[in-house]
Amino acid sequence: TNDLNILLFMHIRWTLKSYYAGFIPLGTEIIQGQIAPRKQMLYMASVQTRYGHHCGGSLISDNFVLTAAHCDNNGLARVVLGTHNLRGRGTVRNIVQRCRHHYYQDHTTGSDIMLLKLSQRVPIRHIPLPPPNMYLQHNQMCHVAGWGLTETGRGVTDLRVVDVSVVYQNVCRRQWSWLPANVIFAGGYGTLKGACNGDSGGPLVCNGMVAGVVSYGDNVCRDPGFPNVYTDLSKFCHWINQIIRHNGC
Repeated sequence: TNDLNILLFMHIRWTLKSYYAGFIPLGTEIIQGQIAPRKQMLYMASVQTRYGHHCGGSLISDNFVLTAAHCDNNGLARVVLGTHNLRGRGTVRNIVQRCRHHYYQDHTTGSDIMLLKLSQRVPIRHIPLPPPNMYLQHNQMCHVAGWGLTETGRGVTDLRVVDVSVVYQNVCRRQWSWLPANVIFAGGYGTLKGACNGDSGGPLVCNGMVAGVVSYGDNVCRDPGFPNVYTDLSKFCHWINQIIRHNGC
């Protein structure tokens, strides 16, 4: 009983902290999205517990999937790749190691990034990482995808994708100076697109590369006054490549 009370207290405290900060991790809503074209974006990963889909992710090497650190869960069991429909036949791999960034504390402090080592290599083309000097222009178009709820509130099993535009850093930091470093802002600011787009951990794709990882957004979905926040992968290239090179963490 005491353990349950402690867990309940911690959950309430985390929820209140996120609420009063104005932001919560992005979960399962795809607002203003379209069904992704078949045979494209096969690098998209469904990170699952034994109960089903939990977070999005992307295949960045033969045996590593990139996702968000706040998706870390002892119940994470497997990854499904190579299919847009979660009811269809995909390539399933067990998760054998979770490599969460050592600076990560919670989604509001940054470094919201994690690599998942798979039980076997995957014969699917992975998405390339960005260069360390990546520069994204204001209003540059990128896209984000995931499985989840649509704007009607209905659940979907088909991967959905939506275009989002990059928001200039200074625009957001003038209003929200507490936002963490090493992040990208895209969508959810001056538009209804992107406010709740994409499963947590899914990729922000720009110029054919995975530029960011879906981290969090405003707790009032469809509110165009707040940006979506993505972990900026160009700032973590060394960390990612080191884990891949050593085949684990």
